[in-house]
Amino acid sequence: MEPPPSPLHTKYIEQTSLLDMCRPDVSSSEASEPKGMPTSSFSSSSVGLRKEDEWLDRFNFEAFSRDIRELGKKLDTEQGIEDVQHLNKMIRWSNSFAAIGLLTMGLYVNPISILGLSLYTFSRWAMIAHHTCHGGYEKCHPQNKGRWSRFKFGLGTLWRRFNDWFDWMMPEAWNVEHNTRHHYNLSEITDPDLVEQNLAFLRTMSIPLVFKYMTVGFFMMTWKWFYYAPNTYKELKLARLRREGIAIPDHVHPEEPITFKDCLVGENHFYSMFELISVALGPYFIIHFFVVPLPWLAIGTFYGMGSTWYWNAVMNLAIAELVTNVHAFIAIVTNHAGDDMYRFRHPCRPFSGSFYLRQVLASVDFSMGNDSVDFMHGWLNYQIEHHLWPNLSMLSYQKSAPQVQDICHRYGVPYIKQNVFWRLKKTVDIMVGNTTMPWFPEKFEDEYLAKDTAAELAAMKKSE
Repeated sequence: MEPPPSPLHTKYIEQTSLLDMCRPDVSSSEASEPKGMPTSSFSSSSVGLRKEDEWLDRFNFEAFSRDIRELGKKLDTEQGIEDVQHLNKMIRWSNSFAAIGLLTMGLYVNPISILGLSLYTFSRWAMIAHHTCHGGYEKCHPQNKGRWSRFKFGLGTLWRRFNDWFDWMMPEAWNVEHNTRHHYNLSEITDPDLVEQNLAFLRTMSIPLVFKYMTVGFFMMTWKWFYYAPNTYKELKLARLRREGIAIPDHVHPEEPITFKDCLVGENHFYSMFELISVALGPYFIIHFFVVPLPWLAIGTFYGMGSTWYWNAVMNLAIAELVTNVHAFIAIVTNHAGDDMYRFRHPCRPFSGSFYLRQVLASVDFSMGNDSVDFMHGWLNYQIEHHLWPNLSMLSYQKSAPQVQDICHRYGVPYIKQNVFWRLKKTVDIMVGNTTMPWFPEKFEDEYLAKDTAAELAAMKKSE
């Protein structure tokens, strides 16, 4: 394994104004001595490269970037009513599972209710909220644009959150952590969802391997409220601090994740445990698990069942919570982890050549091709395509995958598409320290960043 990433490219950061609010301060610990852009020539020799990296010696960076960019523009212009109809179809499927769960959950604790509730919760997040919050339907939705706008969906009030997307995470916190930080810092040290970085404590822990697997099992069943809600809320608070120009103390490392445990023991600079509970976790916990089942209390009382049906509903909701956490973990956490997924040292400009290449090299697709398979994956089986163009519709990703795969094949770029359960194994291996993610060869990373800068300066000069 290579040493930790070298300092950020100062000149490159100066030209990367987009999303500055959410980028780490370059004066922080991970960038103590900024490094200038490389000025030396770049050798194409394969000496020192791993066998898996030798494709870089033959890689046409400029042509690949051009083809991916042109395909994205084509897909964007082709979106329309068909994409909206497909969204509505997926909403009907999602709501159908909700109806199955809600209408049966009081009678007895049973797998049908549990699976219905679990699939509804999963699909509402992974598919409907996810792609709407990225702006996937803003351009093509012919009506009700206020509902399907990324700037309004689930935002502003608890009522909007409840009706649009009600989960442990606050939608506005998710928008910062996922849509901004993760997508535009993929597999960098500042990526908040970098599994290898976030699980460093477990990877290096001197305990029997079986206990590490047990820890992973706990995380799989609880990760949305234990990790994701606290960390997304941290990113929201951090973005607000930067926007207001409030300095972050030197001893605070903003790239480090915040978990429920950190809040519980007071190791959190950004907010208190009370704030997390009252603003983010509490409303969902109370309403979802205890208010939503109240009709079953009334029905049970009417039919002489007392509170039995109510507590049956609560139990079904609680078990469904564990199931949907595991389902989401398998489909989401496995997207960017494995010993075949690259890590990167430096930031890159959004939608530059380096950006496009990184989205392919640090993402993995799963089995795909029809609505039923894709629904069960939450449309997260098109992770490469989604990261290339985050603001497209679900249907666009389904259409684009064969085309992206063809482009990658023509240019020799590794395009990884595997069964999700194989990727789960690879992810767990990273989490427990069995394997390690490779660093992208530094000379090529620097070379491509320099080419991006040159291309952007040329474009600016041409437009003057």
